[in-house]
Amino acid sequence: MPIAKPGEREYDIVVFGATGFTGGLTAEYLARAAPEGCRWAIAGRDETKLDSVRKRLTEIDPAWATLPLLRADSTDRASLDRIAARAKVVVTTVGPYLEHGDPLVAACAAAGTDYLDLTGEPEFADRTYLAHDATARRTGARIVHACGFDSIPYDMGVLFTVGQLPRDVPLKVTGALRAKADFSGGTYSSLLTAFSRPRAMLKAAKARRAVEPRPEGRRVHLKFGPPRKAASGGWLVPLPTIDPQIVARSAAALPRYGPDFTYTHTASVKKLPTVLAAGAGLGALAVLAQIRPVRERLRAMRAPGQGPSERRRADSWFSVRFTGEGGGKRVRTEFSGGDPGYTETAKMLGESALCLAFDELPPAAGQVTTAVAMGEALLTRLTRAGLTIKVLDTTDATGTGTGES
Repeated sequence: MPIAKPGEREYDIVVFGATGFTGGLTAEYLARAAPEGCRWAIAGRDETKLDSVRKRLTEIDPAWATLPLLRADSTDRASLDRIAARAKVVVTTVGPYLEHGDPLVAACAAAGTDYLDLTGEPEFADRTYLAHDATARRTGARIVHACGFDSIPYDMGVLFTVGQLPRDVPLKVTGALRAKADFSGGTYSSLLTAFSRPRAMLKAAKARRAVEPRPEGRRVHLKFGPPRKAASGGWLVPLPTIDPQIVARSAAALPRYGPDFTYTHTASVKKLPTVLAAGAGLGALAVLAQIRPVRERLRAMRAPGQGPSERRRADSWFSVRFTGEGGGKRVRTEFSGGDPGYTETAKMLGESALCLAFDELPPAAGQVTTAVAMGEALLTRLTRAGLTIKVLDTTDATGTGTGES
């Protein structure tokens, strides 16, 4: 059967994995935020659970009593082809993505359907680039990974910061995360998966570097190093996450980042013992993750689909402060919000889906970042949705500065 063009699809958005914890939060967000006339559906493998989600949505708005329910399973490629062929945008919260994600990326790439996920798994992102980027470029699909706390605050925060600095000059940006929150079950599971596959992860990264185009006449650097004292007190600690890779790919694709761009990705902590304890804990987790029975027991401690209470989420928050320098100007900016792993992640994912479905966007196809696919349009949406993205202060070469705006 011929595949309809995206503008002729039955649904603007399909949420796959809506019966999970974060998937359910994303569906609830769309139930509140979807504009009038938005045609959307929820998908999963258990229709009884899907119906339970729909009943929750009717408490938000009785109009969702007739929201379509689509059966699809990550192990059934034909079912994924069907939802990809019927949607403009498919959102998936079904992870770990290395185990469950590739068939849906393949279906969306083949159908010319925009795809969004929450992955923080570098190996998955590299493998899908190698397998599906060329197909997506041919069909016009935008494959956009990491559309939650991984990695929107960093990718969009750096894009915003760069926008405050002069054009066509070398730029340096440092991001520093502070947070009070629980890790999501999906993030924890993805971390265990990554720790268990170091050789496979490095192999996929090397294969991608060998074929991925590099910017002509421009350079992009990621800067790493040991923990160091912060000027404002405390310590800045390198973060071994997918986020700096996403930022670097945006910088490579967008000339606005200048002829020579450097990004440093850190977490801000008050005391050095906290840094040492966290490092020891991650080291032990990396060792234990190599032993399959132990890894599965660790994974069961917080499985994907589990999450904290609404009260616990309401007490959580995050802030990423960026310092950007270039062309004689220095600027400090902030991207902040509430509970990062669940509430704000659902908001970021939902607004990304609405952005791809309804906004006028720059031309893009293939596997791209949020900054490349959505850019300023997504910044506007996130701000209107309640996330804080602002300039704290600026200083020019003479030392003259301005305060928070």
